[in-house]
Amino acid sequence: MKLQSLPSVEIVSLPKPSARKETFWRRLGRQWDLQVMVLPGIILLLIFSYLPMWGVLTAFQDYDLSSGFFASPWVGLKHFQILLTDPLFLPVLKNTIVISILRLVFAFPAPIILALILNEVRLPVFKRIVQTISYLPHFMSWVIVAGLVISALSVDNGSVNMALLQLRIIHEPVNWLSIPECFWTILITTGIWKEIGFSSIIYLAAIAGVDPNLYEAADIDGAGRLRRLWHVTLPCIVPVITIFLILSVGQILNAGFEDILLLTNRGDNAILREVSDVIDTYVYRVGLTDFRYSYGVAVGLFKSIVNVIMLVVANFLARRLGETSLW
Repeated sequence: MKLQSLPSVEIVSLPKPSARKETFWRRLGRQWDLQVMVLPGIILLLIFSYLPMWGVLTAFQDYDLSSGFFASPWVGLKHFQILLTDPLFLPVLKNTIVISILRLVFAFPAPIILALILNEVRLPVFKRIVQTISYLPHFMSWVIVAGLVISALSVDNGSVNMALLQLRIIHEPVNWLSIPECFWTILITTGIWKEIGFSSIIYLAAIAGVDPNLYEAADIDGAGRLRRLWHVTLPCIVPVITIFLILSVGQILNAGFEDILLLTNRGDNAILREVSDVIDTYVYRVGLTDFRYSYGVAVGLFKSIVNVIMLVVANFLARRLGETSLW
C-alpha cells in the first residue's frame, strides 16, 4: 500500500501587535471616574496646603499690613539672623527639644504597650470596655481636657490634692500648675491619657494581621505568653512601629501648642514660661500678639526646615539599619 504524501502546510507568522506605550493622558482618560473621586481632595490640598505656602515669602520681608504682600520691602535673611542671635530663642528651642524627646520616650511606646496588653486579654467584654474608655479622651477637645486637668489639680477641692491629703502624702494643698519642675510631667501624662487609646488602634490592627501559624509554631516549641510576645508579636509589628517612629522624629520640633497654651492660661502663667515656652507658643506670642509677622514666619520656617532634615535623617537610618522606611 502506497502512502500518499500530505501537502506541505506553510506556517504564516501573524504580525505582532504594536506595543505602543500608554501615555499619561491616555491613562488619565481611562481612569476618569477614579480621578473625579480624587479631585475634591486635590482641590482642598491645593487651597489649604499649597497656596498658603506663598506666605513663607514674608519671612524675607518686613511685612506690613497696610503695604500688603507685594509692596512690603525685602530684607533677605534679616529675621533669621535675629532669630539665631535672640537670647530668648535658645531656651525656647531647649524646651521644645526636651518636651519632644520626653514624648518620644514615654508617649510613643505607651499605645504599643496598651495594644500588646489588650491583645493578651481573653475576656472580649472586658477588652471592649477598656478600649472604649481609652478611646473617649481622644474625641474631647483640648479645651475640655485642660479644664479637667486644671480642676483636678486645683488647690480648692482638687481631686489630686484631696487624695494626697487623705493618704497623708502631703500636709496641705499644693498648686501643682505653679511648680515649674512638675509641668513637664503634667503635660506628658495628660497627652498620654488623651491619645493612648486612639493611637493603639493602629497597633492592634497590625497585631491582628500576624499569621496565626507563627503562634501555633511557638506553642509547639513550648513558648509561653511572654516569649510569644517577644519573639512573634513584636517582630511582626516592627515595620509599623518603625514608620511611626520616623514620622515622630520628623516632628521633633512640634512639641505641642493647644495643650501647652491652655495648661498655662493662654501663656499668661509667667511662672511656667521658662519650662513651657516652645516654638509654637513663641511664634504665637511674638508673631501674632506683638505683630511681628515676618519674624514669626521666619521662626516657623526654621522649624519646618529642621523637621524635614530630621525626617530625612531618620528615614536614612531606618533604611540602613532595617528594611522598612518611608522611601
